[in-house]
Amino acid sequence: MAKTRTAILISGRGSNMAALIDAAEAADFPAEIALVLSNRPDAAGLAKARQRGVDTAVIDHRKFNDRATFEAALNRALSEGKIELVCLAGFMRLLTADFVDSWRNRLINIHPSILPAFKGLQTHERAIAAGVRIHGATAHFVRVTMDEGPVIVQGAVPVLPSDTAESLGERILAVEHRIYPIALALVAGRKARVVSEKVVVEQDGAHAGDALIVPLNA
Repeated sequence: MAKTRTAILISGRGSNMAALIDAAEAADFPAEIALVLSNRPDAAGLAKARQRGVDTAVIDHRKFNDRATFEAALNRALSEGKIELVCLAGFMRLLTADFVDSWRNRLINIHPSILPAFKGLQTHERAIAAGVRIHGATAHFVRVTMDEGPVIVQGAVPVLPSDTAESLGERILAVEHRIYPIALALVAGRKARVVSEKVVVEQDGAHAGDALIVPLNA
């Protein structure tokens, strides 16, 4: 089976991007990272992608008058790259309903919390302030509302009494690097599908549940 041509959208250092590129180097991985695209010319992840031999492109959002024209340029680049699936990896731009709906069930994201808890920013600070015992990350299909959409994979770690936002964030980032390649493999390999806004995972013809959960890891 041909590999699914996948683009990664970034705005910064691209650590999750690198994890996806690493995973896609395996011969049996169902996705090919065909393009890394950034809205920021100075995004450190662009150089990392080029070093790995991945095509890159920059579409600077500051050069467009509105989100619609910016997203039209995004779509042109994705179309020219014959992209079939898009991964958001630290892409710090809100996408319009038109863009999200045009890529429905072909657009996935990684978020540093166990959704639906702690949507938005500063998730680690908020988790500590709330006194939760478990925190983690979620890979999900993107919907119009920020940080919503059917869950593909989740991973979790305990929140330790000594944790700061920085120490907790480091462990969560490691979880992100583990679960995002799993999610991409499931979607690109057509093992995960959305049914009534829930993800059903099928492996070897058998239902593996509505989502995968990566076990706790301190």
